[in-house]
Amino acid sequence: MFTVTVDENNEGKRLDTFLAEVSENLSRSKIQSLIKSGAVKINGGEKKSSYILRENDKIEMTLPETEEIKIEPENIPLEIVYEDENMLVVNKPSGMLTHPTTQERSGTLVNALLYKYGSNLSDINGEFRRGILHRLDRNTSGLLMIAKNNAAHEFLAEQIKNHTITKKYRAIVNGNYKEDYEEINLPIGRHPKVTHKMAVVPDGKESRTIVRVLERFKDATYLELTLITGRTHQIRVHLSHKKHPVYNDTLYGGTGKASTEEQVLQSYYLKFTKPFSNEIIELEIPPDEKFTKVLNYLKNRGK
Repeated sequence: MFTVTVDENNEGKRLDTFLAEVSENLSRSKIQSLIKSGAVKINGGEKKSSYILRENDKIEMTLPETEEIKIEPENIPLEIVYEDENMLVVNKPSGMLTHPTTQERSGTLVNALLYKYGSNLSDINGEFRRGILHRLDRNTSGLLMIAKNNAAHEFLAEQIKNHTITKKYRAIVNGNYKEDYEEINLPIGRHPKVTHKMAVVPDGKESRTIVRVLERFKDATYLELTLITGRTHQIRVHLSHKKHPVYNDTLYGGTGKASTEEQVLQSYYLKFTKPFSNEIIELEIPPDEKFTKVLNYLKNRGK
């Protein structure tokens, strides 16, 4: 039995598409066959492959005995910024997937976590997402919370849901961002034409990002961004919509002369309540190598 609970980042996806992303060794056609046969239940009931997922939907999929889901532990170094008996915070490098997919099953953060912690990770979101509370895009680096057990997972997930965790990012964007400070409040949903993209759409979910300018350059701006909500690709979509895409973010129109591996975006600050206590944990990391490279290029070029 494979079980997973849908989080806000996967709400709006088709049932078959989502299961193809998180299930190992199962093609989309195989998943559609399982759905049609009644082997997939949503909140205890059957749905069609085209069912659009909602946050907190519980998916249960009965797999054939030959289809065993197994993610291999891998000895990949982890930069642990904070750790206690219930959780940890890692600094995920740019270029690393948060969790495996059907196409990529190794080299991810989950593979590394399994090597170091084994079964001492929450399993609320299934085997593919052991310990994972929230995610960062492959090429977005920075702070990521991991739950060691289900009780801690629920404690921290409640903070995420209630927006009581402070998450700040740093980004370099194309162009001269006009406002020194503003809140972008524009709804985000699935792109109407491109399935792997998000977009500002009228029927999207409420999405709020606070923007503060840190430094201006000739044709780029250094920003601090505070997430009020946490939608998929939220910062990238909001900034692209404002005509200031993240530097080198080719998916959303970003360009850059200082060559880097995709978007120059880093989750650099977290503030949250430690599980099962009233202690406030506050964490901050410096700009990573990719970010520093672009900053130095822009500073040396002049304003």
